[in-house]
Amino acid sequence: MTEKVQGRARVAVFASGAGSNAEALIQGSHRIESAYSIVLFISNNSRCGAMDIAAMYDIPRYHISAATHPDPKGYVQAMLNILRREKTDLIALAGYMKRLPGEVIERYRHRVFNIHPALLPLHGGAGMFGAHVHEAVLRAGATETGATVHCVEGEYDTGTILAQAKVSVLPGDTPETLSDRVRLSEHALYPDVLQQQAESFLQYQSV
Repeated sequence: MTEKVQGRARVAVFASGAGSNAEALIQGSHRIESAYSIVLFISNNSRCGAMDIAAMYDIPRYHISAATHPDPKGYVQAMLNILRREKTDLIALAGYMKRLPGEVIERYRHRVFNIHPALLPLHGGAGMFGAHVHEAVLRAGATETGATVHCVEGEYDTGTILAQAKVSVLPGDTPETLSDRVRLSEHALYPDVLQQQAESFLQYQSV
């Protein structure tokens, strides 16, 4: 069941894929000491694994895409309306494959976070997602990679870096083996960073 605990920051998760990072955030929210609660999911893909995970945990989920809202203004307004209705405090992108509208970023400035499967500013930007990132790391001959949690701004992967976790690149690594190890580091890093951001948000609100 969804934890809707008073005194916790209310987090909206945006996801498009399998949802492993999204589930890591949910599990983090179930800690007794958690400063955040996941109150809704938004996805551009109604059939993605992340939406199934949201259903499993009884978290409200919304499909918003060009299919549901072909008018760009209506698309943005629908997103803002849901976030406002659910009294969203923070937004966590977890494998969300669409550019977040500028109006949403502006409304939640410094309160939108994303995780990237590399050590930014390396191997970031448009088109750098999933296997493409790990292939680029291996092509570059890097000896280490990892995960980065950053604030979301207007351009891909350019916001303030909040935390990183390093992962060694091993001899014989493939994009798949590297992805598996980086993903484990993401699952550990993202809930901890969201916890810190939620604590900061709540402290600011209490001043």
